[in-house]
Amino acid sequence: MTIAGIRKDAKHTLYACYLAIVGQAVVNNFFPLLLLTFEREFGISLAGIAVLVGFNFMIQLLTDLIAAFVADRIGYRRCMVFGQACTFVGMVSLAVLPGLLHNPFLGLMIAVFLYAVGGGLAEVLVSPIVEHSPTEHKTAAMSLLHSFYCWGHVFVVVVSLLFFLVFGISNWRILAVIWALMPLFGSWYFAQVPITQAGGERGMKGAFSLLKSPVFWLFSVMMVCSGAAEQSVSQWASAFAESGLKVSKTVGDLAGPTFFAAMMGLARVLHSRGAERQSLVRIMGYSAVLCVAAYLLIILPPAPALGLLGVGITGFSVGIFWPGTLSLAARRLPSGGTAMYALLALAGDLGCSAGPSVVGFVSDLAGGELKIGFLVAMVFPLMLAVMLFWLAHRRRAAART
Repeated sequence: MTIAGIRKDAKHTLYACYLAIVGQAVVNNFFPLLLLTFEREFGISLAGIAVLVGFNFMIQLLTDLIAAFVADRIGYRRCMVFGQACTFVGMVSLAVLPGLLHNPFLGLMIAVFLYAVGGGLAEVLVSPIVEHSPTEHKTAAMSLLHSFYCWGHVFVVVVSLLFFLVFGISNWRILAVIWALMPLFGSWYFAQVPITQAGGERGMKGAFSLLKSPVFWLFSVMMVCSGAAEQSVSQWASAFAESGLKVSKTVGDLAGPTFFAAMMGLARVLHSRGAERQSLVRIMGYSAVLCVAAYLLIILPPAPALGLLGVGITGFSVGIFWPGTLSLAARRLPSGGTAMYALLALAGDLGCSAGPSVVGFVSDLAGGELKIGFLVAMVFPLMLAVMLFWLAHRRRAAART
């Protein structure tokens, strides 16, 4: 395919978005694999490591918020080229700056800041880019798009662990530079592909119009519950596997979060195959009920293997929540524009933070019992189920009138 062909074919727009989502998964999930290495190699305390993790999340949230007001003015293409370049520089900085600077912690902070900006821009913009590309089957495309985050998660964990096994974890800098090549290519790719910008009200005016809409707030709460239901289990899956199955951290990473991500990706791929033939609200409602059942499977059985099965079923059940809510919002608020995607991403990220925090805080109060934390966090899929079935009831009532 020539460059001229890339500039005319909307399929390459989808491919670029898939690549950006995989790249986001890489930067979000490679760093946690090295936390103990950073503690040992640079003498950074666990409290300092916690600051780095929280800093990444804070910068992505801030990027989500800023993008709601400025992305339309700057343009999707420039934002994505810049964001992918930030991710590239951030990953290279992760390998280089801690050894160059007198203060390794400062080097890590700079690296995290750069790739968090890139990750935040990708999270906000790939969804409206896909939604407004001149391709058919938008709901299916959205579900498939978000499945690539799951496959990226599995890919980075498995490949990184194999690399460390063969070459040693002391060579992590080489792998960081190798991962950086993905956003480097992504930056060039987004400079070439055709991009259609979302319509609707722009910037601050569009954002404030959304904040006055009750429907937007409903979808925002759904995004909070979606992120919380997903990450409550995903972020604690490794610890749950280690404590329940009595395995090493390496095996726990594979048995817990990797199993979860693979099942979530499978759900999104399956939904993308039949999305246009299904009622999205109904499928999401059934998935929310399955999610509650999966939480119970984690909480109730004494057999650790059944609890691990519950982790996988949770991954499968939450797969459609995030992309499905974005698709519903695009249908109900067609003039929402970029601000809608940015603010919904912000709500989802708040849920991604709140869910694991609830599990950790409650579990700590319960003497380290993770199952108690999961029991309280079950309120998130329960709330989502209630809202979805209320939406379904409203639609049936509207159809009868």
